[in-house]
Amino acid sequence: MCLGIPGQIIEITDMQNQLATVRIGGVKRQVNVACIIDDQHPIESCVGDWVLVHVGFAMNRIDQDEAAETLGILQEIAAD
Repeated sequence: MCLGIPGQIIEITDMQNQLATVRIGGVKRQVNVACIIDDQHPIESCVGDWVLVHVGFAMNRIDQDEAAETLGILQEIAAD
């Protein structure tokens, strides 16, 4: 089973290598954003995007409501 954790892109750190800083639950991580960029959504426009992160890669963009719901579920699981 794969688990994508929601995070928000807060900074592009390396355009050439397609790296960005993502805030995940208050922790900042560097991730590769190659999977979520294209001609219609270039790397420059990624700051502020909510994404699902798995093993150091932003796998896809999600909306803020979906991110909040997933984070809530993960917090409930962690509390049990």
